[in-house]
Amino acid sequence: MNINAVHLETGADELERLALEECFKRKRHDHTVSVFVTPAGRCELAAKFARMGAKVDVADVAACRQDIEGRILAADCATDIRFIGAALTEAAGQPVDDPYDIIFVRRGLCSVPYPEAKRIVRQLLQKLKIGGRIYLSILGLHSELGDGYGALDQPVGKRFGMLAPTVAQKYAIASEVCLYTERDLFMLLLESGASVLRTMTTSYGSVKAVGGRI
Repeated sequence: MNINAVHLETGADELERLALEECFKRKRHDHTVSVFVTPAGRCELAAKFARMGAKVDVADVAACRQDIEGRILAADCATDIRFIGAALTEAAGQPVDDPYDIIFVRRGLCSVPYPEAKRIVRQLLQKLKIGGRIYLSILGLHSELGDGYGALDQPVGKRFGMLAPTVAQKYAIASEVCLYTERDLFMLLLESGASVLRTMTTSYGSVKAVGGRI
């Protein structure tokens, strides 16, 4: 499955804007800001954090190392961005020496069932400083991806199924996924032990949320 190949949105991303604003505010009050981004994607977001003076870890599957490290070099951010060769499910459980101020998760949670997503979010929260922020972007049940979705009528705890063949082909998603409503994402954060600071649904049907570690 290639979750990162899904491009349901164009232009500025509101969740990214909020995360970058948070980084800016923290940088003003503390000279060191640490950020964790997964999956790495094209490294554009990681580079934006790095240019603001943050130290950034990006995690993605080991097979992407050469491509991602090339993008880091091209962005002139080699001293500020570190690549971690691990998928989200592995990276979430890896211990860290110092907790992060900001964690940004780009759609990867859709590739696992809801109970597994809760476990991952709990692990990610443990990687955050007290008062740190976690930003989650999730593929939406009420987006185009929900048309003909095999698990459409299932409650979120059991919702894990294939997309309609034409939709799966269009977005290069060949495996089962869990699609979310805004309320589902709210409950994912709440049940994982986070404080829910904000949720939103984009005009394209993707759902996004900001949580905090308390």
